[in-house]
Amino acid sequence: MLIAGAFVPSPPLLVPELNGLAVAETDALRRAVLDVARELAAVPEWLVVGTGDVAVEVPPTARGTFRGYGADVPVALGPGARGEPDPDLPLAALVAGWLRDRVAPETLVDVHILAEDADPATCAKLGRLVRERLDADSVPRALLVVADGPATLTDKAPGAFDPRSGNVDSELATALASGDPDGLAAFDPALCAEIRLAGRAAWQVFAAAFTRAPASAAVTYAEAPYGVGYYTGLWRP
Repeated sequence: MLIAGAFVPSPPLLVPELNGLAVAETDALRRAVLDVARELAAVPEWLVVGTGDVAVEVPPTARGTFRGYGADVPVALGPGARGEPDPDLPLAALVAGWLRDRVAPETLVDVHILAEDADPATCAKLGRLVRERLDADSVPRALLVVADGPATLTDKAPGAFDPRSGNVDSELATALASGDPDGLAAFDPALCAEIRLAGRAAWQVFAAAFTRAPASAAVTYAEAPYGVGYYTGLWRP
């Protein structure tokens, strides 16, 4: 049974060990992300959706490490995870595992990574399948999207500045704050690729998983500290 849909961004700089002396610069974002995760702490299963170069599923038995981002910080996706941490685990899975380890160590985290260029029809189909799985029985489950907004919001952004990104970022923030699945589903894949909104496919899965507008919707953080749109928040079905 789906009891909550949540969303957090995916910057590796959430992890203090990767920040060095600049750790204080990300305190507000880190607190917001952890606060959302704490809302899900009592939920025994999280189904996580993110994007990457290729589609892949990561089971709750997996372990990973942020070694490839500058520090060997291990994470686990479930209490039964064993073996050597995989440095090639997708970033969304690493972030979800880092959150689980800190606020919900008994939770199972099952990760679905879509290709960034997945078409909207594929996203919608997966979103419907995700909802069916979440509602398959009375076990409380949460859907967690780990995704960013445009990466072209300022001159210092990873993709430099694109004047079109501000409007799209505003539309994304509005859809999330107002609980508007149709707004999320309407994003154009070609434009999103050009403004480096790599999380577009994950947002559209999130939209399809909500077959009707949520009973409540809240955005608890909406900033672009490095020229990338970051959002945290929660939808209740």
